[in-house]
Amino acid sequence: MDLLLTHGYFLYEDPKELQIMKPYAPLGILYLTSHLRARHFDVEVFDSTFSSREELTRFLETEKPAVLGIYANLMTRGSVLQILKTAKQAGWKTVAGGPEPGAYAEQYLQAGADVVVIGEGEITLEELLPILNHDQWELLDRVRGIAFRTSDGAIHRTAARPQIAEIDNQPWPCREAVSIESYLETWRRHHRTGSVSIITARGCPYDCRWCSHAVFGKTHRRRRPVFIVDELEAILDRYSPDMLWIADDVFTIHHGWLAEFRAELSRRRIRIPFECISRADRINAHVADLLADLHCFRVWIGSESGSQRMLDAMQRGVTVEEVQRAVEVCKERGIETGMFLMWGYEGEELSDIEATVSHVRRTQPDVFLTTVAYPIGGTPYFTEVADRMTDPLPWAQSSDRNARIRGRHSRRFYGNADQLLKAEVEFERLSRLKVPVSPSRLEELSRRIENAREGLRVTFAETEA
Repeated sequence: MDLLLTHGYFLYEDPKELQIMKPYAPLGILYLTSHLRARHFDVEVFDSTFSSREELTRFLETEKPAVLGIYANLMTRGSVLQILKTAKQAGWKTVAGGPEPGAYAEQYLQAGADVVVIGEGEITLEELLPILNHDQWELLDRVRGIAFRTSDGAIHRTAARPQIAEIDNQPWPCREAVSIESYLETWRRHHRTGSVSIITARGCPYDCRWCSHAVFGKTHRRRRPVFIVDELEAILDRYSPDMLWIADDVFTIHHGWLAEFRAELSRRRIRIPFECISRADRINAHVADLLADLHCFRVWIGSESGSQRMLDAMQRGVTVEEVQRAVEVCKERGIETGMFLMWGYEGEELSDIEATVSHVRRTQPDVFLTTVAYPIGGTPYFTEVADRMTDPLPWAQSSDRNARIRGRHSRRFYGNADQLLKAEVEFERLSRLKVPVSPSRLEELSRRIENAREGLRVTFAETEA
């Protein structure tokens, strides 16, 4: 074996996912697998999703050591660092990649990574594996897109790796390396439907200050529709999913491409439900028509705030009105809408929270999810607040999600904002129903609204220490 790939995510250790139970296969390392196998490397995958930490440890300690490549993100930091330690003790050479290690190269190298891959990994690993497998450490500086320790202990970053220009030439992710059937079975057991993920493009060209572009950069590299539908046909033939998750950062960027995709699916008489993520400024009536024809059943939109002042501060590049219109045109065509919302971005005031509540109450998405802004390493937002950041835990036991920003409102404050938002939106929804609603139910919601507003007032002055 030349390389073992894993990702350090254990579903049964994730309390939130145990409630949701909508797992997807790790496409990133499956793309690496297919690329490297096509170039005659012996690559295996240990998919930790349905496995356990003990099973992975046992594998690393009993198999003949080779190179371990491990994908890391802000959610899996703690697991990845433990795996790196175990692998090093068992004699493995270690490579860390994914969206987080590039921003924390020194920490990952200190924790046991021999090399950190920065950016896309396919060609970097293709060049790196022969060097590591032959212990030619002196040649590392010839590989672009990596960081490593030199013989004197200094951290050395090589020149940036250019992005893969023609992604149509990349093989499909090697889904055969994991058990897609286990993912589908988990979905169907909990939701009576099974979903498989696919991507049609790499990268996001937009400039949101809190968003990481660590792997794909600010690019938008789109695959040709014919090649995507070839892959989709193979997925349908082999796995028979009930729906798809199109995992692009922004699916509807290129409207002409979307029409070509629809035409290719129509030509082959393929019709399968899917959900995707988009931006409000890339959805209009024409695009909504295309999505409906494609059998899209839900579009997720990054609304983030109902305050234009906050959207501008985030450099979102959209208006509140565009979000409202995007939801409207989707609803008119029977497409559900999901909305992502963010509390606590720099400069947010009580009036901005009220604007967000009013916005969501008016727009009435089918579902909305909230988070409190957290600074991701390597982003402009992180740089902006770095001098006020604290963490209650040591870095290795924490994640960027745990960061506290001195002077920002307390978690209790944002909890009250959540309660107010949920109650106001539900009150508005019931008020719009054409059937009688129990007065006691409306009274209960009114009390919740009043209590949440009072909670906001009481906790307004509370700030992070």
